[in-house]
Amino acid sequence: MSAPQTDDEIREVNERYHDVAAQSYDSKWGIDFGPDGLSQVTGKLEKMLGRPLPPLGRIVEIGSGTGYFSLNLLLGGACDSAVCTDISPGMLKSLKGNAKRLGLKVETHACDAASLPLADGSVDTVIGHAVLHHLPDLEAAFAEFNRVLAPGGIVVFAGEPSRLGDQIARLPKGAAKTIAPAWRAAMRAGPAPAAHEDGSGCEQDHSLEQYVDIHAFDPSALRVAASSAGFDDINVVGEELLANWFGWTNRVLEATANPDDVPMAWRKYAYRGYLALQRVDRSLLEGRLPPAIFYNLMIAARKP
Repeated sequence: MSAPQTDDEIREVNERYHDVAAQSYDSKWGIDFGPDGLSQVTGKLEKMLGRPLPPLGRIVEIGSGTGYFSLNLLLGGACDSAVCTDISPGMLKSLKGNAKRLGLKVETHACDAASLPLADGSVDTVIGHAVLHHLPDLEAAFAEFNRVLAPGGIVVFAGEPSRLGDQIARLPKGAAKTIAPAWRAAMRAGPAPAAHEDGSGCEQDHSLEQYVDIHAFDPSALRVAASSAGFDDINVVGEELLANWFGWTNRVLEATANPDDVPMAWRKYAYRGYLALQRVDRSLLEGRLPPAIFYNLMIAARKP
């Protein structure tokens, strides 16, 4: 198919792709609901806010996926209640399964980020992770975030690809594709099934992945979107440089192999190595280098 052109086409492609991706999302991205997950989520929020995590009150997560942010925050007692929104009913189905398994109660809505079924001023915090780059109308979305926030409420988003960081990341991705046959031989792993089949019969929807990421941001673009919607105290920071290069190298390698053939020892190495390099980035590089050079951008702002 051709790339989507209109806002409605972009939303429809994102819904279709993420409905299928939901089936293996947590395992693909190593999402953890426990001490490691809570530490990661809390660390990201504190980094954006520049201070210890305050009580978040009633939160709404935009593009909540399977619940990485909201469920960890509920588990850690960092918020009073959570509203989870996503354009993908499939993602929300997985989220509700995770919530039930963890003994948590959440309110869910399948909706667009620019049209939230929430009353004016009804939440204290708007959060999201790796979602803004999927939204066709960023300005309308930020205006909606402002509408549903109570005065003094905060908006915090992490995991948004930077334009320069995305270009830099092509180097480790390309290198990984080159060495993938040798890596599979070393791992004694067969090639990935055609079209990433997962038994769903939706191979075509897997191919939509190339169309769902529609933005990579300059830090100034995020500041303008928040400022135009009426937010104050806007802070944009960069996150992950070494960890990103390491992570993307491993993800590209793993994507070429049959998942059942990838050894558990490799998976543990990749996960622990990623966490270790996150700590190196945090202690040595973040805050010292320009935000644009990092792969991920994070933004925090306050409603007056």
